[in-house]
Amino acid sequence: MRIGLYPGTFDPITNGHLDIIGRAIKLVDKLVIGVAQNDAKGPLFTTAERVEMLKVEVERFNADIEVRPFSSLLMHFAEEVGANVIVRGLRAVADFEYEFQMTAMNQRLNSQIETVFLMADPRHQAIASRLVKEIARLDGDINSFVSPAVADQVRAKVKPQTAG
Repeated sequence: MRIGLYPGTFDPITNGHLDIIGRAIKLVDKLVIGVAQNDAKGPLFTTAERVEMLKVEVERFNADIEVRPFSSLLMHFAEEVGANVIVRGLRAVADFEYEFQMTAMNQRLNSQIETVFLMADPRHQAIASRLVKEIARLDGDINSFVSPAVADQVRAKVKPQTAG
């Protein structure tokens, strides 16, 4: 069984993430989406909120997808879930440089797990979760970057920060 792991912070999940998920499920029998705890990034949503948000958003795919939080080393988590492949999305050259380094390190940690890169659809290449949050904080329109449900959740989170 080919098990893919798509790790990320997903704070919040964007249409770009959903595009990668939709294409990744064509390559594997099961996709595990690993939601990184990563409190150092100062996430807008708690880990539990991000996991729940993802579970709702991936229902549309009608595929074998499991959403799980993790706070360990990525390769340890990949081994724990039995992943054969790590799926990563690329938007730009800057993403590639970072991912190239990470892949080299991960290969040294476990050479049995491959990394597959999927290029973001051109419509989604500019989308980044941090930019979605910033646009929302400045009362901009985020509807083309995230699903309607996620847009509502983001606006609800940033609204208290903009008041006062």
